[in-house]
Amino acid sequence: MSENNETSVMGGILKRAYSTVFYENWPIWLGGILIGIMSVITFAWARPFGVVGGLRNWADWFFNLIGVYSHAPLSPLISTNSILTLGLLWGAFGAALMSKQFAIRMAPGRELIKGIVGGSLLGIGSAMAGGCNVGGFYIATSALSFSGLAMMVGLIVGAYLGLRYLYWEMMNLPHKPPKAGTGKKGPNLLVTEPYIGAAVFLAAIVAALIYVSEAYARVGGLLLCGITFGVIIQRTRFCFVRCFRDPFMTGEGDMVRAVTYSIIISILGFAALKWTGLRGEEVYVTQTFWFGSLVGGIIFGFGMLIAGGCGTGSVWRAGEGHIKLMVVVACFALTNSLFKALIKSSEGFKALIGNRVFLPDFLTYKWTIVILVAIFAAYALIATWNEETDKFTVEM
Repeated sequence: MSENNETSVMGGILKRAYSTVFYENWPIWLGGILIGIMSVITFAWARPFGVVGGLRNWADWFFNLIGVYSHAPLSPLISTNSILTLGLLWGAFGAALMSKQFAIRMAPGRELIKGIVGGSLLGIGSAMAGGCNVGGFYIATSALSFSGLAMMVGLIVGAYLGLRYLYWEMMNLPHKPPKAGTGKKGPNLLVTEPYIGAAVFLAAIVAALIYVSEAYARVGGLLLCGITFGVIIQRTRFCFVRCFRDPFMTGEGDMVRAVTYSIIISILGFAALKWTGLRGEEVYVTQTFWFGSLVGGIIFGFGMLIAGGCGTGSVWRAGEGHIKLMVVVACFALTNSLFKALIKSSEGFKALIGNRVFLPDFLTYKWTIVILVAIFAAYALIATWNEETDKFTVEM
């Protein structure tokens, strides 16, 4: 074979590999497994993954800048909360460019209003629950906190109520669909997007190296962890909203199964780190059981249906250029900051929110893991059964 032919064959192989990684969506189940593994790695490296803490840090910084808050928060450039959320946005933005899926997508006026309302509900619910669908449910459950299960119940109830509202809106408040062509990009941008995406990821590596050189290796590592989450979630279209909405709307159970795989991996990893003493037992055992987690979960679950995104979902879709989700993220951050400040200002409110409940204190590590795995296996089994029977599917 001639040298030119060999070069052509290698070029074809590389193009197919690129297409597989960036032009074809990854399986959802793979996303669940990778997110579970990354959750454990992030916790082992420094701290649990989260979204709302970073958003609140940004809002706290803004309110301090304009004089609403007198106490200055930790700089968003070194706050581990901020860096993880920034990494998620950074990774999703870069992956969207590499896959030619980035576009500025405007939304109708009513959808923007729903973004404001939904984002505000996300902020209030997450402030009460000690985190969003990630921190308040996924990570709290992984950390063996009873609050995570309480928020899970709240999310299911809130998603059901939110879906009922959306059906009511469709029947009683019809609106014109957006004009064709909204959000389209010129051909030149499509051609250059992968190169811009490569520059985005190169900048991420440079930023991480700068953190290391400035003795912030922990922060630099978390930035790379957040970027990895962003890439995985964007390429798999991983969406916690679907985990709680689809069983009622379409009957599909693939996202429920993906979240089940993910959270079981995360539970096992967190339990191992805590049981061996590598991480403190009280880490991310949120002080929100039961009222804060349950009621906050209901508010958050309803809000994520109105907003069209949860904590991670809103951020990574904002990274793809969705204007509505950018509005959601801004309102989410601002209202979470304000409502968290309100909770802290009232001893009665703080007492109402709840207490910490670390399950191994009552059940031992072994039985905690057995029970949690059984709960999520049962949830996946019921979702699969519902997929065949449509038993819980809500009709319009």
